[in-house]
Amino acid sequence: MSLNTLLTPWYRRTNAANDATDTKPGSTAPTRILDHGSAPIERLTERARNAAHSPEALAVLESAHAIIRDEVRAVYAMEENTPASRTLSRGYGSCSQRLAILESVSRSIGVATRVRALLIDRSFWYPRFPRLAFAMPDRVLLVWPEFGVDGWRSASELFGPIGCRGGTTFTNHGAETLFEAVGRCAIDWDGHSADSPFDLSRFVRADYGHFSNRDDAFRSLGQTLCTPVRAIADPILRRIAA
Repeated sequence: MSLNTLLTPWYRRTNAANDATDTKPGSTAPTRILDHGSAPIERLTERARNAAHSPEALAVLESAHAIIRDEVRAVYAMEENTPASRTLSRGYGSCSQRLAILESVSRSIGVATRVRALLIDRSFWYPRFPRLAFAMPDRVLLVWPEFGVDGWRSASELFGPIGCRGGTTFTNHGAETLFEAVGRCAIDWDGHSADSPFDLSRFVRADYGHFSNRDDAFRSLGQTLCTPVRAIADPILRRIAA
């Protein structure tokens, strides 16, 4: 048995997908992670409103995404319960942690969010972390947000349909992470664009469906690594630019 398998909880070693219903309503309420009543998130929201080209919610979210992209450095991290305000204040975070900031801004302007829990094969991260492949868990839990803008919009297509709006396709290599890709190049976790450069469905090993917020998802499913391992790995991984 490999180190990767030992680090992966037994209930995430399956290739079976669960029923991904869309019945969860989402919410604008603050949570421990989505702490939009905090001063840092309130300041960011105000900056995004002032910088937006329109008072419409989508324009404010696009402005907030650009600020987060430029001011919160991408790192690899495993501690998913970090409050969004803390990630914003310290100026670095994982893709998931930076998306939590965007979710917090969304809730603060009255746009509900929810999340979809996907189990992603570790091979997805090989191009970005070739030297760490031996230590990565077999499966990584990805909590992917959806925004209540004209129905439910996945973060993958929040700012445009599947495809890229200028430049090359998303490769998960170099400076552009999933968070950056959201702003420029919509991606496809579901295989709707089968065999296209945007189709990432081949990396999805399980779909745990929707949760009203990321706190509930992690409370129900746990995190990718157990607490003792995260306590050791997270401070080390945070030093590695994503």
